[in-house]
Amino acid sequence: MDFTQLRNIISRYCVGEEIWVDSRTVYIGHKDPPPGAEANIPQRYPDNRIVSSKYTFWNFIPKNLFEQFRRIANFYFLVIFLVQLIIDTPTSPVTSGLPLFFVITVTAIKQVGDIVVVREDETFPCDLILLSSSRHDGTCYVTTASLDGESSHKTYYAVQDTMAFRTEQEVDSLHAIIECEQPQPDLYKFVGRINIYKDKEEPLARPLGAENLLLRGATLKNTQHIYAVAVYTGMETKMALNYQSKSQKRSAVEKSMNAFLIVYLCILISKAVINTVLKYAWQWSPDRDEPWYNHRTENERQRHMVIRAFTDFLAFMVLFNYIIPVSMYVTVEMQKFLGSYFITWDEEMFDEELGEGAQVNTSDLNEELGQVEYVFTDKTGTLTENNMEFIECCVDGNVYIPHAICNGQILSAASSIDMIDSSPGGYRREHEDLFFRALCLCHTVQVKEEETVDGIKRGIHQGRPTSFYISSSPDEVALVEGMKRLGYTYLRLKDNYMEILNKDDEIERFELLHVLNFDSVRRRMSVIVKSSSGEYLLFCKGADSSIFPRIVSGKVEQVKARVEQNAIEGLRTLCVAYRRLSKSEYQEACHHLNEAKLALQDREQRLAQAYDIIERDFVLLGATAVEDRLQEKAADTIESLHKAGMKVWVLTGDKMETAAATCYASKLFRRSTQILELTKKRTEEQSLHDVLFELNRTVLRQRSISGLSVDCLDFGLIIDGATLSAVLKANQERAGSGNYREIFLEICRNCSAVLCCRMAPLQKAQIVKLIKASKEHPITLAIGDGANDVSMILEAHVGIGIMGKEGRQAARNSDYAIPKFKHLKKMLLVHGHYYYIRIAELVQYFFYKNVCFIFPQFLYQFFCGFSQQPLYDTAYLTLYNISFTSLPILLYSLVEQHITMETLKRDPSLYRDIAKNSLLRWPVFLYWTCLGVFDAVIFFFGAYFLFDNTTFTSNGQLMTTNTQMMFGNWTFGTLVFTVLVFTVTLKLALDTHHWTWINHFVIWGSLLFYVIFSLLWGGIIWPFLNYQRMYYVFMQMLSSGPAWLSIILLITVSLLPDVIKKVLCRTMCPTATERAQDHEKLSWDGVAKLTPLSSRRSLKDTSTDSSQLHLCAAEMLSLRRSDPFPQKLLVHLAEGGGADLCSLSPYVLRLSGAGFAYYAPGPETSV
Repeated sequence: MDFTQLRNIISRYCVGEEIWVDSRTVYIGHKDPPPGAEANIPQRYPDNRIVSSKYTFWNFIPKNLFEQFRRIANFYFLVIFLVQLIIDTPTSPVTSGLPLFFVITVTAIKQVGDIVVVREDETFPCDLILLSSSRHDGTCYVTTASLDGESSHKTYYAVQDTMAFRTEQEVDSLHAIIECEQPQPDLYKFVGRINIYKDKEEPLARPLGAENLLLRGATLKNTQHIYAVAVYTGMETKMALNYQSKSQKRSAVEKSMNAFLIVYLCILISKAVINTVLKYAWQWSPDRDEPWYNHRTENERQRHMVIRAFTDFLAFMVLFNYIIPVSMYVTVEMQKFLGSYFITWDEEMFDEELGEGAQVNTSDLNEELGQVEYVFTDKTGTLTENNMEFIECCVDGNVYIPHAICNGQILSAASSIDMIDSSPGGYRREHEDLFFRALCLCHTVQVKEEETVDGIKRGIHQGRPTSFYISSSPDEVALVEGMKRLGYTYLRLKDNYMEILNKDDEIERFELLHVLNFDSVRRRMSVIVKSSSGEYLLFCKGADSSIFPRIVSGKVEQVKARVEQNAIEGLRTLCVAYRRLSKSEYQEACHHLNEAKLALQDREQRLAQAYDIIERDFVLLGATAVEDRLQEKAADTIESLHKAGMKVWVLTGDKMETAAATCYASKLFRRSTQILELTKKRTEEQSLHDVLFELNRTVLRQRSISGLSVDCLDFGLIIDGATLSAVLKANQERAGSGNYREIFLEICRNCSAVLCCRMAPLQKAQIVKLIKASKEHPITLAIGDGANDVSMILEAHVGIGIMGKEGRQAARNSDYAIPKFKHLKKMLLVHGHYYYIRIAELVQYFFYKNVCFIFPQFLYQFFCGFSQQPLYDTAYLTLYNISFTSLPILLYSLVEQHITMETLKRDPSLYRDIAKNSLLRWPVFLYWTCLGVFDAVIFFFGAYFLFDNTTFTSNGQLMTTNTQMMFGNWTFGTLVFTVLVFTVTLKLALDTHHWTWINHFVIWGSLLFYVIFSLLWGGIIWPFLNYQRMYYVFMQMLSSGPAWLSIILLITVSLLPDVIKKVLCRTMCPTATERAQDHEKLSWDGVAKLTPLSSRRSLKDTSTDSSQLHLCAAEMLSLRRSDPFPQKLLVHLAEGGGADLCSLSPYVLRLSGAGFAYYAPGPETSV
């Protein structure tokens, strides 16, 4: 049992529901039940508040502090600060307290039964059962953009016996009880019934389904008002149950930092223990226990040895605690905060239509953008524009294209296209009329007469308002509009009669008898209508796979060929068929339908059986093709993500056919992709166990074959929400006999792309969580534009919201928000790559430079009797990480570009070089640590040997024989510190690839600041200090020529191993990034060769063959002939301008990230 179930059980007992049942009873209007009915047992339901924020006014401080001190580093520095307050330590508590306070501050800153009347354009406040509507047919139209991402209108139906209520008095007179299931998160499922009491008669029971339930967050459209009764409120609404609770997200880099920190804590403790033990071992001799220069107080003599040892241990901990500098966390926070502005300032990610650019809601995950392995994306409004366009239709193999007719001519490239008014023969004309009538009748489209909808003008034709169409399915609107352009206009549904205007401008009326709604299992919908002549007609449209098996006549082969061709082009196709019904057949169909609709148990199964009996023996009429426009560069973005090594999954609430067509159009699925289906339809034909194992055998067999062959079959998986629920549920029930979850994951791992359709919002989050928890623990990213995507956005490691048409809930709840899906490419491949490279170097560099800083302090204890004597002056201890070495690495972590942006966008495979946290793995960490230890040994013992020979001067001072410097511990420490500061700063300079004036200013300025500070610190007697131990130390050290040479030598020896290692690795086994850098360098060299054009002026006077010169110039450029600049260059050379290269001055070359570019008269052009 998980914690959610336990919490629900506890909450049930807490509110007094000791006997918990699977259904609830709602008394409409809070009226008592009539005599004879079950007794009214009052139930306590939650109020209508929903809390989705992480912090409240009351819990911000304690909860934020808890989140902060969960970090190992912050807790560690808190302990160190308290130790410094309690005992006498070599350093001041201020050195730990102030930086810790700064980090904490900066991080904190960055971070039922009531009857309801709802009017048009208002949002439903809770989950409601529709009682009546202002429309005479008892329907209302709703947009569910905030729920499932669909902005189209959906139709909902009032209860049959209450749909006639028009006033509040009539609704108030209703005496009824609703029995329904307990709250559950499935948006597409609802089971209940309403018992209506009239006088003293037996209650009339009517079934309630999802078509009667209005969900919280949806908006009423095209309906003046509705009356409804609340059944679920507050946190029990379906939308609230689909909310994913917010949690603190932590990046892989931060986890690596914590792991490294634990290692350094162990090193720190080891150092303190070693020094404590050696101190007491060294002081075991009485003459060393209390030397003449360090007499103990009486309290110290009486203190127990264990207490003294523990105090010394803590003192050593404080002395060496700089190995884990709090300044690193300050710098990391500043780098993340300041670095996030580069996304906000990126002009390429600014959308002119929206007038907005990218937004950063949290800067804690910048580097995680460079580690993404799985991308989970919504479809509607994210990959597509949600804008359907009718392309063509095919009737008995003859193709009709609306715009060809509107233009008044047949397209020259389409010789097989026939005009609708081309007067076909009798049989063909009959099928043609039936086809267009079928598309005008077989739909759920509604007609809107008003001029505006949602503030946007609609239905304007030649300056005057006309009707336009709205529907729950955008492609239905596209089909009806396409028929209108082909001469058949759907007018309205009035008093249960559908009216159409045919191409002869005659109005035809058909009585709508039954609608067999679409579902994802049948993949089709049908209507039964009665013509004015009394003929019963069954029209059906659906996927080719669901229509063709039910065809008994028609030109199947011709239509099938056209459908396959359109599918290859990524168009959404539907087949259209019909059947004439006799009166007895119609009555039999009515009997099956009414019996199924009144069933309270297994209603869906009975309806499916009834539909199966009715929808058969069709005559094929034709097919349609509709295009769902992808967003600009969506296909290019997905292709780039694939090349970068990411797996892309599409999670959508849309039906399978629609989603699959989009996947083909966006290149998620390719023509060569073998599609594997794990859907409800297939699991009804076979058991779930058999389907899973069959698919697993298929992918594993192909993987074994691909190991022996160059050709590898590409797999794509399609799964629906119902099957996913079955997989997860079966995994819990069959824990001992079979792990379906692992089999499912194994199938997914071997698929290049996965499509999950008919997904509820919570199921999207479950999919993301499932992948996160897999054994590889990959980094996941979720991107969507609607409130239905919020759960998966919150669940993923990185959540990105699209500022689309479906509101801003996704953008508000995301970590980052971008205007369009295409901006994801630069967000990951450029910004993510840079962020990761920069912060990885920052972390490793900080540990390295602090090993260099503290390890000499550790070695120094062996030469000072383990007396906790600092090697460095207090000012140096305090300013080393704050001033002397902090700004260069901070600037590096903000502006470093090891590869140009254009190269990163052009070659997405470079993203693979930094995958799996490659720059913060243990081997890399150990290398940096060992390098720090090596450099520290060079610093310490190099300086030590300079002080090896000392003599007394005439005034009794010690002077070194080698360097002629005054000898002393502060002189020795200052020399070590000087070599240290210069070495670690120059190490960073060697690692810098992208130099700007500010890099030079900060790096050389930091070194200059250190020298100036040391001169001032040791050159003036400061009156506020109670000691003057550094007076004249730095100046007299610089006055020694051998000391200068020693400093240069030690710096060189320290840096040399790292340089040699990089040269050897780059030469023998270069990475893809290093090869790209070499390629860029060659490009720079090529430009350098072309730059001094004036130096070649003498070539015109030589006997050099002009054609050879032309060839030489063309070879150096290495450009394509099709590009603008090579064309201009070749024309220029052909006209005799090649001999004098200076005549090329209008085309001055420069280097851009994408290659060469030139400045010509006019706009800049990339070459």
